Amino acid sequence: MSVIDPRLPVIQNAPIEGKVVLVRFDHNVVKNGVIRDPYRIDRTLGTLYNIVERGGRPILMTHIGRPKDKKNGEIRCREEESVKPIVEYLERKLHIKFHIPEFHETPGLGITGIDTSINHAIRALKERRIGGIYLPNTRWFQAEEAEGENRQKLALQLAGLSDIFINDAFGSWQAHVSTYDITRFLPSFAGFLMQEEIMNLDYVLDPARPFTAVVAGSKYDTKIGPLYAIYNKADSLILGGVIYNTFLCAKYDIRINGVTGKEIEAAKELVEMDRKQGKIVELPYIVESDILEAKVEGRYRTIALKDLKKGQSYGYVLDIDRESFADKAVLESILNSNAIFVNAVMGFTPHFSEGSQALDETIDRNADAKKLYGGGDTLQEFKDLCPGLYLSVLDNAQYYFFTGGGTVLTAIEQGSPYGLKPIQALMDNGGKAVYK
Repeated sequence: MSVIDPRLPVIQNAPIEGKVVLVRFDHNVVKNGVIRDPYRIDRTLGTLYNIVERGGRPILMTHIGRPKDKKNGEIRCREEESVKPIVEYLERKLHIKFHIPEFHETPGLGITGIDTSINHAIRALKERRIGGIYLPNTRWFQAEEAEGENRQKLALQLAGLSDIFINDAFGSWQAHVSTYDITRFLPSFAGFLMQEEIMNLDYVLDPARPFTAVVAGSKYDTKIGPLYAIYNKADSLILGGVIYNTFLCAKYDIRINGVTGKEIEAAKELVEMDRKQGKIVELPYIVESDILEAKVEGRYRTIALKDLKKGQSYGYVLDIDRESFADKAVLESILNSNAIFVNAVMGFTPHFSEGSQALDETIDRNADAKKLYGGGDTLQEFKDLCPGLYLSVLDNAQYYFFTGGGTVLTAIEQGSPYGLKPIQALMDNGGKAVYK
């Protein structure tokens, strides 16, 4: 594992004793008011424990979901996107009391600011009558993702709550007020999870050889930048999902339902690139379905790539047949690798999942390789489809599960985690407030 860039200020060097510490986590694990999986919360407990053990008083914050309507820009503070389930989980786990402040919501605008009512809670926090404060969903705040003077106003209000800022939200790579602007006004440091994720990224950015990458996605055009970066870095590349469907359309001159002509045109560049370099290991058996809604007997079938006919149109290709992972070229690529990076769900879940299950089981057969999984859907599928395997490898040093798949792809595209805006802001801060 690599070492952290010495220019990045870290929590180990933060003067925490007796200070109120504002911490940004990525606890975006709530869906419809229920925690889907506490993994991302659990991974931050080390940072939280360190703050309290060293005499700090923590104020926590995270974003949850997408409260802002993309069409009209309105922000709605819905109960199902509240931090309450996270607080209840932490209280059960840590046996301490958290307080959630209530701020006035303006219809359509969300929370327009932090008012002085929070001062009572901060006093209780300092006097140890409560264990911590958990602010409302950061995306409920009108200025969190906005531009202009309101943005700086929110940053100043957040800074006014505390003495020190810790960013442990690796999965939140966008430059928002709670991850980026806040560093202008408080001494700022990287938490333990942030540091660990950065160091493990080195296994992907500077991998042991041979290096195999497995990448999938629901849209080709949104993954072009990271896909090309991974292609250039990998010795072998395995594709899945719509990305693979698009590649097949471009290479074999076929049409597959759900793949647009624009995406096929874009994929021709990758096809041409691979004709020269030959890195893409094709999964030879795909699963075609007549419908998206379910896996209905008689309405889906396995097709071999060798049987694809030029000019032919096919239905929805929704999975990879598990027999693909018994193919000699696919097996050799996976079993002979010294490093494997997976940011892929092979099938259209929840009905088509055999390809993802077979992928994970095949990768596990390579006991010696460093195996790195991206966050989000990739991790969720691993846990859902291979629960026994997942539990058995949680403490296996050869496995690492990132908490932010999008962050990993962005760092790969940029060639370094230190170009990510929130991390760059910490380095610019250097552990010292700039304006405060």
